[in-house]
Amino acid sequence: MNEDFLHYLWKYRLFSKIDLQTLENEALTVLKSGLHNKNAGPDFLNAQLKIGSQTWAGNVEIHVKASDWYLHNHEIDKNYDAVILHVVWENDATIYMKDNMPLPTLVLKDFVNENVLNNYRNLFLLPISWIPCQNSISNVDDFTLNNWKERLFFERLQRKSAEIKDVLDKENTNFEAVLFQLLAKNFGLKVNGEAFLRLAQSVDFSIIKKVSSVENQFAALLFGQSGFLEDKIEDEYHQQLKNEYKYLKYKFKLKVISKNNFSFFRMRPNNFPTIRIAQLVSLFHKQQNLFSKLIDLEELKDFYALFAVEVHPFWKTHYNFESTSKSSPKKLTKSFIDLLIINTIIPLKFLYQKSRGVVDEESFLSILKKIKPEKNSIISKFNEVDVSAKNAFETQALLELKNNYCAPKRCLECAIGKTILNKKVFI
Repeated sequence: MNEDFLHYLWKYRLFSKIDLQTLENEALTVLKSGLHNKNAGPDFLNAQLKIGSQTWAGNVEIHVKASDWYLHNHEIDKNYDAVILHVVWENDATIYMKDNMPLPTLVLKDFVNENVLNNYRNLFLLPISWIPCQNSISNVDDFTLNNWKERLFFERLQRKSAEIKDVLDKENTNFEAVLFQLLAKNFGLKVNGEAFLRLAQSVDFSIIKKVSSVENQFAALLFGQSGFLEDKIEDEYHQQLKNEYKYLKYKFKLKVISKNNFSFFRMRPNNFPTIRIAQLVSLFHKQQNLFSKLIDLEELKDFYALFAVEVHPFWKTHYNFESTSKSSPKKLTKSFIDLLIINTIIPLKFLYQKSRGVVDEESFLSILKKIKPEKNSIISKFNEVDVSAKNAFETQALLELKNNYCAPKRCLECAIGKTILNKKVFI
């Protein structure tokens, strides 16, 4: 038995109220369960109970075993002097108050419905499964699921924006600078994300602003900083960038990042770090003051249009500096832009709106509901348990559900878990 589950039973009164009585055979009526206290002290504060003919106001302490009272040294802690009821699952000891009278005790297992216990066992005590409720989640009603998904999405958005806030503080609230860093990390995807972030952070954004208006200078800066201009390559474009970078490196006192930080291994050519750097150069060169432009956009098609930039002609026939290839435009795909919108643009816009005190939640939902659902192992597993996602809003919610509720078994804090515990939904 889990003490958190006992808290849940008491908080939501999931026990029989008929003939409810204390261990001392006194009739018990719960007038108010009290305020759930997650800090030090009794578990529920300011409860109101009627024990026998007397009405009491005070605190309630809950344990799996009655002897836990002494195990936790509550008898010498003044915070527990105002406890009016001890709720336990097993009564293995008599607890005495300061006046040496037995503390009124409720043995909860005598009053809990067997259906609730079966549901609890299925959630918490079965052999390890992918998610605790995988045999039951598809039976939860759509109203509960849809409302919980929206809550999950905004929890995820809040958490992402909080992480971005830390970066923003370091950059003195320069949203343009933070956008550059976050987009750079996204351009690197999972394999090269950290290397791209180090690249973006290796140059003060004031320098980025100065050189981004001249494409060759900007390309020289990023390719030079990432170490791709260190080699001796007999190519005119490479030489141009190399000479340009030599000047920039001296002028701004720059330090090169080793190109060994960037991986090409088992990657599709379009995801090569050289191509992603070239696309990043084109984007910030052609879309000056990008953050200011993004803030005003509300339609998905406008985001696609803003990111519809072409790489330098050299990269249309190259995937690296060494060899030529068949010509291709190497534009940012819609699926890649979707990832940028989901992982960077919306969290950053959300943070920006919060900083100004006006958050348009519906606009975020509207955009994400128009984006196709993400494809990853977690979403695939949800499909296997008959929980499908129609769009990116729902995939984001399901990712939050799996990572922050299912994995740590926070079923008692989850709307789905609560529904399952309260109803006959297990197969």
